[in-house]
Amino acid sequence: MTSDASGTAVRFGLQLWPQAATWAQVTDAAIAAERAGWDSIWTWDHLLAIMGPWEQPIFEGWTTLAALAARTTRVRVGLMVGANTFRNPGLTAKLATTLDHISEGRAVLGIGGAWFEREHEAFGFDFGATPGERLDWFDESVSIIRRLVDGERVTHDGPRYRIHDAVCEPRPVQARLPILIGGSGPRKTLRAVARYGDAWNTNGTLDEARERVAILGQHCADIGRDPGEIEMSVSFPIVLRDDADEAARVWQAMCRHNGIENAGNTPHLLGSPQAVADDIRPYVEELGFSTIIVRHPAPYDRETIERMPEVAARLGAVAPAPR
Repeated sequence: MTSDASGTAVRFGLQLWPQAATWAQVTDAAIAAERAGWDSIWTWDHLLAIMGPWEQPIFEGWTTLAALAARTTRVRVGLMVGANTFRNPGLTAKLATTLDHISEGRAVLGIGGAWFEREHEAFGFDFGATPGERLDWFDESVSIIRRLVDGERVTHDGPRYRIHDAVCEPRPVQARLPILIGGSGPRKTLRAVARYGDAWNTNGTLDEARERVAILGQHCADIGRDPGEIEMSVSFPIVLRDDADEAARVWQAMCRHNGIENAGNTPHLLGSPQAVADDIRPYVEELGFSTIIVRHPAPYDRETIERMPEVAARLGAVAPAPR
């Protein structure tokens, strides 16, 4: 999404919540976002609704992405983020590779350690005894995925996963299929970002994000990696209206539709394109975030989707701070 003749280094991604939505709403919103100039489309990887009552209808993530990839031509597509516990790393590598072919090189392999215990209980997935155990599984899994999508023949006999003489063919369309890691755990998740991640997603206040960026930078320093190699993204609920009160009313209606009062303890950016750009600016200029992900519940707001280029225009040619 470019803002003027000089362009902008900031990208915008639309995270379409796949719960409490019809398939027509999902596809219409994705197509509208591509036409409006968004850079990427994302969705969840959950089998039960995670916001409001868990019994609400929800679409499965990888299948949703495959269908959207076939209906679009330019936007990147990915999960924000995949649940490592749902799949063997070999299967995840194959799913992402297939999506890269369907999209002709636009796939992002988004993955995280998983956190929603209820869906694991419901569908019989092993949730692990502790968050630490799940993150150990995650670290082992991502190391295998990286090798498979990079074209290695992999044999691995680890504490959690066993892979014997496995290859991932055909290779992804992209020379390096990007892995995006979601989460903010300081000891294990951010260490995994430094070791394996091409991209990272987080959320939170400016102070929270600043602390996490510093921790990620230290993990990169520990292994001798340039943190500038990692695309950093931060996510917010956003509704655009010239009148802030009207933006809040639209957001509240979306929340009621999903059985919630808000999208959690994270900044909600509800207002004019200028006000939203002003809120985003320090994340870019001070901390180096280059991608903004918009959390968007159904029923998706077409005005916000169509007016996001106005936010880009007001950011001007802002470039992320060097790291």
